Amino acid sequence: MFLISLIAITLISIASLVMGLASLLSKKDTTDREKSSPFECGFDPNSSSRLPFSLRFFLIAVIFLIFDVEIALLLPLALLLNFSSILSWFYTTMIFLVILLLGLYHEWHQGALNWAT
Repeated sequence: MFLISLIAITLISIASLVMGLASLLSKKDTTDREKSSPFECGFDPNSSSRLPFSLRFFLIAVIFLIFDVEIALLLPLALLLNFSSILSWFYTTMIFLVILLLGLYHEWHQGALNWAT
């Protein structure tokens, strides 16, 4: 047990040392205006490179991602049918679907799915 702890401490200290050296050696003192500005075919940019991002779009994307992961979790339930009783499989599937539908209802009720407003 002592040997494992010693190896872990050694590896963590070596990794910390390498990361510290890398951050110290990679710092640049001078900032160049040309390198820090966005590149538009060699010309100065006409407008700001930071366009406003739609938070509505971001919210829809996050909701899609969450429901996509939940559907990916729902797919293996078909394989569990062979290893469990039909009643426990049905209850588990229904509880999972009810949780999904309650989440969808909550998002709909909060107005997160209204794109046009």
